[in-house]
Amino acid sequence: MKVPSQPSGAVAEADGPEDRLRRFVTIWSRAIFPVTATSLTRAEFEGHLLPLARTLCDALHARPFDTTPAQRAGAALVAAHCTDPDALGRSLGVVDSYLVLYCGTGTGTGTGPGPGTGTGTEAALPTEELRARCARLQHAMATGYAGALRERTRAEQEAIARSALAARSAAEIALHATESRFRAVFDGAAIGIGIADLDGNVLEVNETLTRMFGGMEGQVRSRNVSEWVHPEDGPHVWKLYDELVRGDREHYRVEKPYYRGDGTVLWTNLTVSLLRDAEGEPQYQLALMEDTTERRLLHLRLRYEATHDALTGLPNRTLFFERLEKALAPGDNARFGLCYLDLDGFKVINDSLGHSTGDRLLVEVADRLQSCVTGSGEMVARLGGDEFVALTTGGVGERDVTELADRILTALSTPLRIDGRELTVRGSLGVVEGPSGERTPAEVLRSADITMYRAKSAGGNRFELADPEADARAITRHGLTTALPTALERGEFFIEYQPLVHLDDGSVHGAEALVRWCHPQHGVLGPDRFIPLAEDTGLIVPLGRWVLQEAVRQARFWQTRHADGGPLRINVNLSPTQLHHPRLVADTVDVLERSGLDPGALCLEVTESALIGADEDLLKPLRQLAEMGVDIALDDFGTGYSNLANLRRLPVSVLKLDRSFTRGMQQHPVDPVDIKIVEGIVSLAHSLELAVTVEGVETGTQARQLRDLGCDTAQGWYYARPGAPDRIHSLLLADAV
Repeated sequence: MKVPSQPSGAVAEADGPEDRLRRFVTIWSRAIFPVTATSLTRAEFEGHLLPLARTLCDALHARPFDTTPAQRAGAALVAAHCTDPDALGRSLGVVDSYLVLYCGTGTGTGTGPGPGTGTGTEAALPTEELRARCARLQHAMATGYAGALRERTRAEQEAIARSALAARSAAEIALHATESRFRAVFDGAAIGIGIADLDGNVLEVNETLTRMFGGMEGQVRSRNVSEWVHPEDGPHVWKLYDELVRGDREHYRVEKPYYRGDGTVLWTNLTVSLLRDAEGEPQYQLALMEDTTERRLLHLRLRYEATHDALTGLPNRTLFFERLEKALAPGDNARFGLCYLDLDGFKVINDSLGHSTGDRLLVEVADRLQSCVTGSGEMVARLGGDEFVALTTGGVGERDVTELADRILTALSTPLRIDGRELTVRGSLGVVEGPSGERTPAEVLRSADITMYRAKSAGGNRFELADPEADARAITRHGLTTALPTALERGEFFIEYQPLVHLDDGSVHGAEALVRWCHPQHGVLGPDRFIPLAEDTGLIVPLGRWVLQEAVRQARFWQTRHADGGPLRINVNLSPTQLHHPRLVADTVDVLERSGLDPGALCLEVTESALIGADEDLLKPLRQLAEMGVDIALDDFGTGYSNLANLRRLPVSVLKLDRSFTRGMQQHPVDPVDIKIVEGIVSLAHSLELAVTVEGVETGTQARQLRDLGCDTAQGWYYARPGAPDRIHSLLLADAV
């Protein structure tokens, strides 16, 4: 069947969604109007197709997805007399070629959920999902069309057949005319008609039914109905038959397969009616058969396309979830195992060698995975992109699933050759195993996904077993990530201050601002719980600016309220993302000017790891701030393995020695190597005119040794834990030492 071609650029010429919809209707009308028995004009016929097209468009975008409207659209074609054999095929061709093209983006009417509603609150569906939906809508449309056509034909033919049989038993004077009419209907019917007695002996069949069974009348007429048993007959089929021949039922309708003489299978929609004599006693049974073999094959093809990946031929996400739901259904001692695979570095192959090479690699991977799941109850599916999943069911245990994961990794370990290149494939697997009936498919897949990312974080090319505690941490982490943006708006963050103390006299030199999150469910969270999440989401920039504003405002308050001895400097941490932000200098200047705080009272702390290998573009904003008088401190010094010679080119004025260098000083006797290391770093820093601050001071012994080694300032629990800003002044008055 040839679908009308579409001129190039036609979609772009449409003014809006309604224009694209009407264009689709025009193409549809052009395809089927020539084979439609109707008195309507072409324009009137298009007006009849418009609501059907709108129904298909809305169904394409509906959430949740439902194919029922497409069934109604198929039935409506029959009602419009589009019953020519080519009408359905042409309609399916038009829907397959043009529905997504003309209705794929914002063409809905607003009568159902999805992108078509015009609300803008739902993300547009990807083209791959739209194509999959389109295939399922074709299937539903064909089903609705066939059902309506079958009902129409069955009603007409059964009425004709009943009339013919009734006429056969009419009066003698009309016998010849009646017999002629009956024979004309019986022989010329488009569906198979057969008559049998109550014992099941076939008495008469028409030519259509004979052709359905292979064209040999003797093979049909000589048979008994009871001989037509097929393995796929449902138990209800023969129960309904027994009720009918007993006279307990007037008719029944079923879908039934038959074996032809050559062994092939004939699928039919079978309607059997009981014929009674003049006294109302059962006499014959009348069978009407519609050949549905081709329609069933079409159904199977559409079903396959809707449940299998077009690239690899593997089951897709839809079929996998169907199987997973069955595997997770409660059963006696039933267990399941699931391996969730994500290829390591596949994006690099796609980006460097092209998507064509990437697709061929995915096909090769799919073949290898298919070879790993040869056992009963095992399957492998492609979920999308470079994500695959293997499922095993039955009496499996953890050992069986880990062996499956090992087989998958082994299968992937052999390099692939594509276009003369040898490509190495690695993968990370998350393995979930357990009893059925305890978790939903979504929970199982989420656990497998989390576990897979644990394997990837551990270096990849390995598998990890699911751990409920790790899952809970990942879910909590996700929840915190989601809550971060609104947390800043709701004012859930607050700042605690830890004093910086002069080692020579114990006076408070300043304070470090440490942000905390008062989470409504998890309580007070330290920065290690949410700063990495803020870095990942980009929220670290507005959060960092808020911390700077609050800390500078607090420092200015200390200066005006306690002019005789408030903290001289406020230390604020800068994240690597903030260092790269173009408004770092402008934001800092704006905050200082608004508060009235002198730049010399502000110290910005930057971790050593953030400045390893830093170029001049990254150092430029720090130099500008240093030239303004803002102190720059190199935080966690000693953990980044940077070249000590690089200290000369960094615009820093303070080294903050990491606590790992001074932890050994808590013990007695002190390791002399620790002392030599600290002494050397202090000497180097002072030779470069850098002040030295020590973190993590927890004992008086540490404080005395660090003072003797020449360290300038210190902070730690020995002096005070981070706390409210009013405690800083109290510490100053009480003297930290």
